[in-house]
Amino acid sequence: MSEPTEVELYFVKGKIERWLRFGKPIAERTLDRRRRIATFAPGAIFAFIRWASNAHGTLVSRIDILRACDDGEPRSTVPGVKPGAEILLRTVGWEKVQRVLRAIDAVEALGFLPQEVCPDHWRHVHNRLAASLPPRAYSRDRHRAWLLRAGLERRP
Repeated sequence: MSEPTEVELYFVKGKIERWLRFGKPIAERTLDRRRRIATFAPGAIFAFIRWASNAHGTLVSRIDILRACDDGEPRSTVPGVKPGAEILLRTVGWEKVQRVLRAIDAVEALGFLPQEVCPDHWRHVHNRLAASLPPRAYSRDRHRAWLLRAGLERRP
């Protein structure tokens, strides 16, 4: 049986926030009033946001779009994610985080759940942001091609 991926969610108002922007955990448990653990099945895709500040302003803003791995698959370590996950997208800095949030919003505006779109789209967004270029928009045609390639939809 595969080991699930656990993500520690944390909230201290105005200081530290770790939350999910999207993704569907198979379980969630509360540790205390500030901490919860979200558990993901292998293959699940989710967005994990980490933010921290102090009296002088924001210290760090990060977003990672991750895929929970199955046993034997390579994975990267990510703070707050146990035992790790495949990184589809990783960015640091509020401006870039906002651009990723806009890309997520655009996918949702098409009527798709962000965790169900082609994982390559999130890699594409990561690479374009790293090159300081705007990512190409996700489309219904691209989604249909992904479903056909993945064997999730029948050809007409």
